[in-house]
Amino acid sequence: MTRILIGIDDTDNKDSRGTGFRSRQLGKLIEKNNLGIVDGITRHQLFFDTRIPYTSQNSSACLDVFSEDLKNLTELAQNFLLRESADGSDAGLAISLFDKIDNEIINWGIRAKKEVLTQDEAIDIAKRKKIFLEGLTGNRDGIIGSLAAIGLRKSGNDGRFVWLRGKEIRELKGIYKVEHLFNKIKVDSITDKSGNNISKDAKINVGEWVRPVLKNNKIIIIADKSLNNKSYEWKVATKDYIKSISD
Repeated sequence: MTRILIGIDDTDNKDSRGTGFRSRQLGKLIEKNNLGIVDGITRHQLFFDTRIPYTSQNSSACLDVFSEDLKNLTELAQNFLLRESADGSDAGLAISLFDKIDNEIINWGIRAKKEVLTQDEAIDIAKRKKIFLEGLTGNRDGIIGSLAAIGLRKSGNDGRFVWLRGKEIRELKGIYKVEHLFNKIKVDSITDKSGNNISKDAKINVGEWVRPVLKNNKIIIIADKSLNNKSYEWKVATKDYIKSISD
């Protein structure tokens, strides 16, 4: 199968579910229609600025998919966003073979985290690189963030996972032996904040909010040592910490 990245952005309004929710819906739909295997979905934080119209957090999402049917995969994503994007949204969709995403597109994603960018430049890049990019609703500003999403995912060093192959992360709660957690969720490593691997025999409390981060092309759960608790030796790092290193 071929590796394909799907970026989506600005699918919501102030009263609707967010882009992360829509990305997970789309992932499930892709697999339901046997159009591919969704390996993971990442959230990528973009630039906060009063010159940029955004709903709440200005984040985009990227689906990492293995598929043999790019044409029908694209058509399904288009129809889904046209149907499910909220009233008043400016939904954008970017789709590319993983190997076609080069340093210019990665740099576009990095710039989108700190600059105000334009639709015209996004369209120019997509045309030159022969990448599918389409605005589907509203003023089409979502093409900026959707193109950024695939660039940031290709970089291998941005964002956090909201879904991983075969598992709704939000359902993962409680205490696990580290080696058993590896069987529950597709991650490359479970480490402390310094990057040291945690023993597979240790117990870890994943709490109510676990979001693996993307670092050096690896899917990593980061944990803190748990003090004065006999039930487990480690606990997943706080939400604030994970946001601080993945936004």
